[in-house]
Order: sequence, then C-alpha cells, then structure tokens
Amino acid sequence: MSQLIGNTPLFELVCTPQKSRVLLKLEQFNPTGSAKIRMAQSMIKAAEQDNRLQEHGTIVESTSGNTGQGLALLALERGYDFVAVVDNHSCKDKLNSMRAMNAQMCFVSNQDDDSLATSARENHAEELGKQHGWVFMKQHDNVANSMGYYPAADEILNDLGESPTHIISAVGTGGSLFGVTERLHQLGHRPTIIGVEPEGSIAFGAPGHDYWQSGTGTPEGAVIGTSVRYDLLDYGAKVSDKAAFAACRTIGKHMGLLLGGSAGGAVIAALELLPGFPAGSTSLTMVCDGGEKYLDTVFNDEWMSERGLLDVALEDKIWEQVMSLRAGESPISLNSTRVSWSKEK
Repeated sequence: MSQLIGNTPLFELVCTPQKSRVLLKLEQFNPTGSAKIRMAQSMIKAAEQDNRLQEHGTIVESTSGNTGQGLALLALERGYDFVAVVDNHSCKDKLNSMRAMNAQMCFVSNQDDDSLATSARENHAEELGKQHGWVFMKQHDNVANSMGYYPAADEILNDLGESPTHIISAVGTGGSLFGVTERLHQLGHRPTIIGVEPEGSIAFGAPGHDYWQSGTGTPEGAVIGTSVRYDLLDYGAKVSDKAAFAACRTIGKHMGLLLGGSAGGAVIAALELLPGFPAGSTSLTMVCDGGEKYLDTVFNDEWMSERGLLDVALEDKIWEQVMSLRAGESPISLNSTRVSWSKEK
C-alpha cells in the first residue's frame, strides 16, 4: 500500500472573477485516508537509517488517530509491531482501523472520558519506549515529520506550474504546513504562510481551553513541538469548533466533498481572508483527512447539538460567502477567524 502514498489531487473550491482562488490538496486520497501517512513513512525510514529501528522492532507513538493509522499500516508492511497510545477523544473509526491493522492499543483515559489528553498520551508513550526499549517516534519533535511532506510541495509545484501565493493550513504537529514551506523555500519560493489552529489551542497565543477539532492545535498543558516553525510563519489564526465544523458541513451539503474538522478551520479562514489578497492570488489548503472519519461527530446533528456546536444559520452564511466570492460580490461578514499571531508584531 505504501507505493500509493502521494500524488493527491487539487480541488478548486473558489475562483473569483479577478482569478483569485482557493485550492484544496485532498490528502484523504492517501492510503489510510490522511496526510499523516507521509510523515509516518518518513519517520520510520529515518529510524531505520540511524539504526534505532531494527528487524522485528516495536514502534510506540501517541496519536489521535491519523498518525497511528499510518504507522500501523507501515509497521505491517515492514515487519514491526506498533503500540498506539490513545485517548477516547479520538474518532472511534480511527481506533478501530488501527486495531484492524494489528496495532496494540494503550488507553490513557477510561471509556467514559472523551476529553483530549495529549500531554498524558505523550508522557506515557515516552515512558513505554524507555521501559521496553521501543522506538518512540515523538512526532512533534521529529525532524523527519516535516521532511515527509517535501514530496507534497513538489507535487503542488508540478500540478500548478508555479508556487501558491498563500498557504493557509491547520497546524497540529506543524509537519505538513512547515514541511511544505521548507521545501518551497529550498526551491526559491516564498508564499505567505498562514497557520490555523482551534480556539483553545495555545500555539498562537493563550489562554487555552478544551476544543473538539481532532488532530490539530496544541492543547493547554502540552508542549509546542519543534516542528512548529514560527520563523517560517507569517500569521497565526484561530477558528472556533463551531465555525470549523459549520464549514465542513456546508461544503459537504452543497458540494458533496466531506472534509475533516481541521480542514474546515483552514477553509473558513481562507474564505474570510481571500478578499484581502491581490487579484490573481492562489491560496492553498492541505486537507489532512476526509469527513468520512467524522460521520458520528461533525456530521451527526445529535452529537453536534449535545455540545452546542450546531449552527445552521452559520452554515448558510458560509455558503453565501462562497457564492459571493464566485460572483465577485461583496463578501459576507462571517467574523469566524481571528489572527492572533503575526511576524510583524
């Protein structure tokens, strides 16, 4: 399956009469349905090359699901065991997928606790690695994380024939956004880089609080990893769970394209920021995964309502924004994106 990694398609979400556009790189077309398999492959190869990972070895990693799915698949292919340290905040389908690929699951929270436990997961994964001599991948501080996304930058250039003018993408570990950026810089391109995280994440400014967007941001109490490259970042923006999920549901309802929650946050930021960009600009978002993994959460009215996240009026406004941009009309004021970090500060 690993030979199918990469060469994911670009999808044009919006193009204005002034030829400014928003493109989505649909990483759900990778094996395991996520961009994270790129960095899983890169981290495993790096561990093999420096002899940390040897024949019949065991990999351990803290994961909210997508990284774990990638590691589970590649461990199978390469003859390793894989231990996934998880919490019950993770999407159930992701957990079941890892089990189906023979991963050993280690929970840091009980079944009734669906809160995000990133710090506890990472601490336990590191402890297991030391205790058993397993290879802890430590994705947030692993240089091979970002390097795994270099091919994605090459694909973007090949498909567009030029560099995007803006990249607006979610920031979790930071690997996808800053890996693509590093590679573009190596090739002489300098797009404007805008990172997007959930309200409640601390990478672009406190205070932190709980949030529901999965696999993105840095929760309060967790350490911001070295893969988050502020030196490569121009702006950091925050988007609420309600707005991010409304964007996912809007695109799904009107276009039949299901996006994961982290991509929803980046999409709504792109839709709000696009009117301020020059004519002819090309903004690109890395879509980490598809919405098929979130049918029981983001796309489930009951789950959304129970958590106060369902906002049909906002969904309608987002679609009005899309149609206004396409028609060249005055954009709708969504007030959903807050720029909280800037290199200019």
